[in-house]
Amino acid sequence: MDEDFKKQVYEVARLIPKGRVSTYGAIAKALGYPNHSRHVGKAMGGCPKDVPAHRVVSSGGLLSVPEFQSKLEAEGITVKGSRIKDFKRIFWNPMEELIDE
Repeated sequence: MDEDFKKQVYEVARLIPKGRVSTYGAIAKALGYPNHSRHVGKAMGGCPKDVPAHRVVSSGGLLSVPEFQSKLEAEGITVKGSRIKDFKRIFWNPMEELIDE
């Protein structure tokens, strides 16, 4: 996988505010690769410790890594049955958020 792509993924993930979540697909789309959500997932699998990987979930708000539940709950996010509660309300869309900056 291209190192520049990974760096871009990490930069976007670092922007996700505490108490919010984004998706692999939303990050891929924001980077100009709308069909590369799996590549984003692979990049997140080996990300640096300063990247909040726990804030990146699947498109339906489902946790890909069950161990992230406690980190999300520590930020005030409710997780029930491995799914983010109120997902649409706390979803952070980089396409919208980054344009506003």
